[in-house]
Amino acid sequence: LEVVMLDWLGQMLGLPESFLARSGGEAGGVIQGTASEATLVALLGAKNRTMIRVKKQHPEWTDTEIISKLVGYCNKQAHSSVERAGLLGGVKLRSLQPDEKRRLRGDTLQEAIEEDIRNGLIPFYVVATLGTTSSCAFDALDEIGDVCSKHEIWLHVDAAYAGSAFICPEYRYLMKGVEKADSFNFNPHKWLLVNFDCSAMWLKEPRWIVDAFNVDPLYLKHDQQGSAPD
Repeated sequence: LEVVMLDWLGQMLGLPESFLARSGGEAGGVIQGTASEATLVALLGAKNRTMIRVKKQHPEWTDTEIISKLVGYCNKQAHSSVERAGLLGGVKLRSLQPDEKRRLRGDTLQEAIEEDIRNGLIPFYVVATLGTTSSCAFDALDEIGDVCSKHEIWLHVDAAYAGSAFICPEYRYLMKGVEKADSFNFNPHKWLLVNFDCSAMWLKEPRWIVDAFNVDPLYLKHDQQGSAPD
């Protein structure tokens, strides 16, 4: 029921099919408690995906060595919960300088990534904010998406309070480039007058997050495993 309802909600926002369960792939939506929680969950999925990729390239590196090299990025205008996600996830997170409209731009992100790669770090996660808490600024998602695709970096979109506006087609230009993201989140418990806590999150590839948390004890095994994002 949750997956079906979040497909409806995703369609209301005009999210790409690649985020919806009805697309026939593994994608779909799940309800989180808060946008802060969604940012952390996406970070842990990104961390898991990157560690698996780096281990294939450098089997001699330990988990601790890889984690010490990971670095994520966000706009200085991003919510404090993004910084907190970095602390909880045990990884470096860089807050980048926005432009005169308080937006994070693709060239700023590209420069930071290149600098960190030169210094032996591994960029793995970017949070683009659509509607910052302090000034309702919208990061240049289209530009950021291209940079993330080029470097195989997980892109999470935090549209916590402004995301509800995308129900109106005339505001959807503000999420141009959303198809390049790996995860998208907004809070129906803000403008949509839904009771707290209801933070909707969509994932293109939930397996990275499922695997990051998977301990698979006998008492949780069942016939329908894998049929819904759990």
